[in-house]
Amino acid sequence: MNTSGDRLRVLLRECHLSATDFAANRKVTPQHVNNWFKRGIPMARMEEVAELLSVNVRWLRSGEGPKHPGEGRDKTGVDAVTRQRTGRHVAREELDMPFYCELETRTPGQSVVGEIPHHKVRLARRVLDAMDVNPHNAICVAMVGNSMADKIQDGSLIGVDRGRVNVIDGEIYAIEHDGMLRVKYLYRLPGGGLRLRSHNASEYPDEIFSAEQIQEQHIHILGWIFWWSTLNNRRHPATLPDG
Repeated sequence: MNTSGDRLRVLLRECHLSATDFAANRKVTPQHVNNWFKRGIPMARMEEVAELLSVNVRWLRSGEGPKHPGEGRDKTGVDAVTRQRTGRHVAREELDMPFYCELETRTPGQSVVGEIPHHKVRLARRVLDAMDVNPHNAICVAMVGNSMADKIQDGSLIGVDRGRVNVIDGEIYAIEHDGMLRVKYLYRLPGGGLRLRSHNASEYPDEIFSAEQIQEQHIHILGWIFWWSTLNNRRHPATLPDG
């Protein structure tokens, strides 16, 4: 890897990001990103790209120095080689996230959202670190349908933070609705109600549920969506569930 463009290409591959998704996230064209691969990242963009992908600017620019912030030394000042020689734990570069989907029940026509045993999705640890997601709260689901197009395409993998279930208006959440896995913008309503909104609003109008309907229809918030083939930059502080 001799150029910043080479390093960018590898970083996107490690984060499971396509050039198209990365371009959309940075509000540039895919051709711009292809040019960065060939000619290097523009200096004006270097710092923002490094921050987004949780790497050091110096390493991204020149390949010199530690790749990740804080890499090489722990809080006591001991370098990585010493940690390895003394048997200290070295954090893995990637994490295995549980994969959840709709599972059929014994009752015909009914389903429940649950984990698929022995099925994992690998995601770079720095993605979770960048979005302040506790790995123990992270699961992965797949987008089904076009209700969130062109924001989240059908079949896209989605990272869900189960530690953030309190609704912040306009954020995207994964929910279980009477056994169905759904992905929607959520908005709070007076009296404990919810408004569900699709990105593809022309085909999928808003849905409004009262507190009673939420209970009757078994609507349960699985968690805040922090990643879908790219990062969700609208990060907010962690909150605890009500009650």
